[in-house]
Amino acid sequence: MSPIQLFDSASCTYTYILFDKDSLEAVIIDPVDEQLQRDLQVLRDHRLKLVWALETHAHADHVTSAGLLAEHAGARTAAPEACHIGTAAVQLSDGQTLAFGAQTLRCLHTPGHTAGSMSYFWQTESGGHVFTGDTLLIHGCGRTDFQSGSPEALYHSLTQVLFRLPANTTVWPGHDYQGNTHSTIGQEMQTNARVAGKSLAQFVETMNNLNLPKPKRIDEAVPANLTSGLRHDAGGDAPMQVRPAQGYAGDVSPQLAWAWVQAGEAVLVDVRTDAERAWVGFVPGAQALAWKQWPGMAMNPEFDAGIQKLGEGGKKLVLLCRSGVRSVAAAQRATDLGVAAYNILEGFEGDPDSNAQRGKLGGWRHHGLPWQQN
Repeated sequence: MSPIQLFDSASCTYTYILFDKDSLEAVIIDPVDEQLQRDLQVLRDHRLKLVWALETHAHADHVTSAGLLAEHAGARTAAPEACHIGTAAVQLSDGQTLAFGAQTLRCLHTPGHTAGSMSYFWQTESGGHVFTGDTLLIHGCGRTDFQSGSPEALYHSLTQVLFRLPANTTVWPGHDYQGNTHSTIGQEMQTNARVAGKSLAQFVETMNNLNLPKPKRIDEAVPANLTSGLRHDAGGDAPMQVRPAQGYAGDVSPQLAWAWVQAGEAVLVDVRTDAERAWVGFVPGAQALAWKQWPGMAMNPEFDAGIQKLGEGGKKLVLLCRSGVRSVAAAQRATDLGVAAYNILEGFEGDPDSNAQRGKLGGWRHHGLPWQQN
């Protein structure tokens, strides 16, 4: 059994989907936000239930879609604890295992590219697989000159952790810029240009003299990835203006949405689950029409008919979910059905803070707009 390997050409990033053939439970490793719809379609095509969205580290060249996949597919997020991704539901440590169906991933702390970098080992009936992120690349390795990187730590991770795996273990890297897809531990031990046959001193000298340019997206990507890629904020200088969006009418702040509702120009539609509205709170007068429902966050079969009926009056529809993620998908679907629908940025609760708590970084409640709790 081999993973499904997917490629983002803009960042040369490999994303991997692993699954258990009996239960169809799946794991995704290093997903890219701009490939969200592609990855969701792959899951649908294979009828997979995504249970884990994993990071090998906090990336500097792309933004993760882990937080989005938690909203759209019901996955739990997990990341290496030393990466300090506070929004990840599970903080991973060396030797920890993650189960999906009858399959198991083993976490290997492999610092060096970053202090928190982690690889994942998967033993199948046909052999072992290791997903190495930016730690071990084909004929190369990740840089060590930012994010608390260390050539000494990377040398140890390569020679004393990854190269201790069986030689026939398949290596699945986080990137490749030459069209390579995979290698083996044995091949990299013999032919890797950075480390094969090199002493620690030689390796450190090489890594300290690469003189690589700063990653183009590092200032954007790293902060976003420290919150699992969730960036749906309504800040800035123009909270009362519509932001353009692709596939639906636009993004609006909670304040603008409420102003429209008060003026009789729009209908507020709460697309959260019945359970969320009951437990967390609701907006008086909002129309309840779940995009997905418990158990299992299954698609609501009544959504299409319901959203079309709400749009019959000709008013704009402003869609509210927990943090402004599901409401994007719902707005896109409403638009496909011919209804003018807007996404409310930040949602009801806002994005999670560094302690994974919501309600402090924006959201309907945070802005002091009307709401009640049963």
